[in-house]
Amino acid sequence: MADVALMDEEAFFERLYVEHRKMYAIAFSYLGTETDALEVVQEASCRAWMKRKKLKDEQAFTPWLIRITINCCMDELRRKKRMLPSEKLVEEAAQEMKSNERIDLERAMSRMKPKYRHAVFLKYYQDMTTAQIAMVLKRPEGTIKTWLREGLKQLRKYL
Repeated sequence: MADVALMDEEAFFERLYVEHRKMYAIAFSYLGTETDALEVVQEASCRAWMKRKKLKDEQAFTPWLIRITINCCMDELRRKKRMLPSEKLVEEAAQEMKSNERIDLERAMSRMKPKYRHAVFLKYYQDMTTAQIAMVLKRPEGTIKTWLREGLKQLRKYL
């Protein structure tokens, strides 16, 4: 198995290209806008390139990249929380005017604890197995199963 640190630039960007849609889907689901999602994909790609030598197992490329993407999403969400209060009030008023099942689901997901939201999102939006989620989130499979169960329980409560 080739060491990822020895992966050349072309091979790295080919792998990155293959995962681009998945990265975008994850970012869009966390952030809700195309612009923010595209920015996060760009940021995650840049971070992955800068940290590529830390990845020792080429088989772990996809979970590693998804983890970086999620971290970039969380950074962006924290940054957005610091925006001006008046902007937030206008945004909340606009959100209140919208109402359909998808928006209700997105609101419920945003209220969940992050660890549960990550697990539920990867399972049901990205069709990942429990083993794959465990690799991405660096937790035992049993923990992931618990997070999925608790996450679904929280979703039911919020919906």
